Amino acid sequence: MIDFSKIEQYRENNRIEAKKALGGLPKSIWETYSAFANTYGGIILLGVEELADKSFRTVDLPDPEKLIKEFWNIVNNPNKTSVNVLSSKDVFVQEVDGDHIVVINVPRAERSYKPVYVDGNPLCTYRRNGEGDYRCTKEEYQAMVRDASVKTQDMLVLEEMDMDVFNKESVRSYRQRMRLSRPGHVWEALEDEDFLLKLGAVGIGSDGKKHPTSAGLLMFGNEYDIVREFNTYFLDYQEQYDADTRWTDRIISSSGDWSGNVYDFYFRAYNKLIQDIKVPFKMEGSVRVDDTSVHQALREALANCLVNADYYGRQGLVIIKKRDAITMANPGGFRIGIDAAKSGGVSDPRNGAMLKMFNLIDIGERAGSGIPNIFRVWREQGWVMPAITEQLEPERTILTLCFEKTADKKSAIKIGDKKSAISTKMKESIIGYLTDHAEAKASSIAEYIGLKPSRTRDYLNELIAEGIVVAEGGNRNRSYKLKS
Repeated sequence: MIDFSKIEQYRENNRIEAKKALGGLPKSIWETYSAFANTYGGIILLGVEELADKSFRTVDLPDPEKLIKEFWNIVNNPNKTSVNVLSSKDVFVQEVDGDHIVVINVPRAERSYKPVYVDGNPLCTYRRNGEGDYRCTKEEYQAMVRDASVKTQDMLVLEEMDMDVFNKESVRSYRQRMRLSRPGHVWEALEDEDFLLKLGAVGIGSDGKKHPTSAGLLMFGNEYDIVREFNTYFLDYQEQYDADTRWTDRIISSSGDWSGNVYDFYFRAYNKLIQDIKVPFKMEGSVRVDDTSVHQALREALANCLVNADYYGRQGLVIIKKRDAITMANPGGFRIGIDAAKSGGVSDPRNGAMLKMFNLIDIGERAGSGIPNIFRVWREQGWVMPAITEQLEPERTILTLCFEKTADKKSAIKIGDKKSAISTKMKESIIGYLTDHAEAKASSIAEYIGLKPSRTRDYLNELIAEGIVVAEGGNRNRSYKLKS
């Protein structure tokens, strides 16, 4: 929430929109309402004007209660908005230095309500990018419609395909892994077709015959059949160890020398990811244990990336391994808020049938504990906390796992040093936090970016030297804010 006593320090961004509104309820408010609901949520301020230097100044609305009444009448009109995602506490009058303004807190809409559109026209669906609203492409609209379905995307029975799409070696390998994970399982004696039917990889079509499901095709199909249904399907693993070379090792689904399906890609990519993970010597009885919490976290992260991808989306799924970091990017946004995902307890996979298939061979978590476990492991290792970001146009989710120690004395920062270890990404995160918070202490910022306060203060000192941030107070009372 905004600190209204310091409103002049805020700026418009992807979560804040200011409108003067002296002439009544602005027509453009509905585009912003749709955009906030379809993106991350946000706050609309009526009675606030944006000055030439981008700072805010309040004006006294002559009749704020009338504006609120008009807003409620329109937002509840199905001919104007597809759904009202607000509650009564989300709209109120706020007094700021004697001026009366209206605050409208638009929450992020649940996926079942999306897309939130206006004027009774699904083509009038908006999203927020930076400090502006934009009309969604047909592709973005269709992605929201798919995600709104009660059934997950991968439950669709593909009646135009037959059982020949399955790669027999992939199915054999999966069944062998399941025997090891769940010996004596009731499905063990079934023939392949009946096993795949029980698994959810096969469904019965309207013709009464067996056909692959989307999940079955993605997990066990051949790439040349997968792209018939998922035209932009592409899986890509890259190792980028040399700055002068685009990649030093690569696995792509379209190479033609392997199946190209999700199941086989998982194990090929995972075996590459763990090659540099140090394994301490540990024995259980007479058997050496080569599995660590880091291995488990990487399995969770990779499975999470694969089961939450929108395989109809553009640009494919890309895993990049560097010496000091791994990034996993998949098409499609988060179906729940990132904060909720970090907290755990909520599971809403885009491809639920695929998650079940991974679960049966002891990969992946259904109870919503996967992402919290990844953060816990990184915290225990003393590494910079993982970063989850959502990207629009096209919609993608990116997980970054860094192997840099948060309190590495050898990487102490010196102002003006060209070899400074401060990353542009960390500074942008701090600026973004101070955009949403008029001022904050180093401890609050540190918690947000996942670093220790001492390291965070080094980043803040760099930003102060660059004239972006200013510090007020001393010692324990010191706070930071963006320079006016």
